[in-house]
Amino acid sequence: MGGDDDQYLVIGAVILSTFFIGFGGGVIFPILPNLGVILGISPVLVGVILSANRFSRLLANAPAGILVDRIGTRTPFVIGMFIQGGASFGYVIAVVAPAPEAWFMLARLLWGVGSALVFATAYTIASDVSDDGSRGTSMGLIRGGVLFGAPTGMVVGGIVSEVWGTVAAFLLATIFAFIASFIAYATIPETHVENEARESVKPWDVDLSVPAVTVGFINFAVLFVYFGVLFSTLVLFLAENELGILGFDAQGSSGVFMAITVIVAGVFMFLGGYVSDLRQSRVPTLVTFLGLTFVGFVLLAYADSITTLTLACICIGAGQGGTSGPLMALLGDLTPDAQMGRAVGTNNILGDVGGGIGPIVSLPMVDMIGFQPVFLASSLLPLIAALILLAGVYRQTGQFLPGVKIQRGSRS
Repeated sequence: MGGDDDQYLVIGAVILSTFFIGFGGGVIFPILPNLGVILGISPVLVGVILSANRFSRLLANAPAGILVDRIGTRTPFVIGMFIQGGASFGYVIAVVAPAPEAWFMLARLLWGVGSALVFATAYTIASDVSDDGSRGTSMGLIRGGVLFGAPTGMVVGGIVSEVWGTVAAFLLATIFAFIASFIAYATIPETHVENEARESVKPWDVDLSVPAVTVGFINFAVLFVYFGVLFSTLVLFLAENELGILGFDAQGSSGVFMAITVIVAGVFMFLGGYVSDLRQSRVPTLVTFLGLTFVGFVLLAYADSITTLTLACICIGAGQGGTSGPLMALLGDLTPDAQMGRAVGTNNILGDVGGGIGPIVSLPMVDMIGFQPVFLASSLLPLIAALILLAGVYRQTGQFLPGVKIQRGSRS
């Protein structure tokens, strides 16, 4: 790239387009966990529908990463955005068509394919245009682009669905998804340096290096508890405990609390990445925010008021957000440029396994044993992730707290 100005322009273009796709995705999230009430289907099937996008992304992540390393970032990014727009319209069809479960499942599967292309390219773009001193900040800003759009969408989705119905909410999601698609087409340049051609694009052609697997397992734990547990059970938790805010019922209130969580996450994505750049080491920042996620789930397990629930959501949001930027920056530090697309694919695969299994496990477990045991068990996963982080970093660099320059020197 041509300098700092070019870097900021590219990052800004990605943030703008991912903001609008995040808004479109946020609109539907307060509604989907409540499909059991809307459609009269079992909690297990609701969990499968919620997780379908992550399972389709499992197959799409590795090919998406390889495509990025083969043909660049712009084309996969734009195509992924348009696929997500089409998937959003699938929710509208699902509400009015026969066999709504099948339509919701198809829409979620398509959304997963589109998001695999978007995430593989977005993080690779950030790595392409950044250096050691700015990679954490850039990664945090890119990830925050989605999350700053999502909370607005969550609040609006919860309110619009309650006042005007689910069709109106899904139409709104579709409109903003296509706005994001056209912004991406008009503004995203090509950033990735072309590398040697690969023989084929296979779902199993993934990066199994120590950095990719270490970062991927941490992503697994964080997304399991964040999306797979908190977001999937929040509306049910509010309903059972008769907690609400601003006069809304459980569905509307869940959108507000999700928004609070994600706004905090978005802020700390930038701050976490920025702090890790300043400290020239990612590990202390990552361990701190993983610990904060642990605290948040302990508070959630004992939440019996709006105040306690809000504090829990703030801690969980800060922990998830503060982990995201430095985690992706650490992957960029340890991964050669020519392999970054595949490394991001590996990270996304493991993250999607966590986020995909989460609802399937948490919803039936909550139904069987209640919220508190599930939340307390979830609090242990960030601590396990911190141990995996230390072990993986030591295996790669020979140090528990390596500096960025030492990390880059350990590449192979």
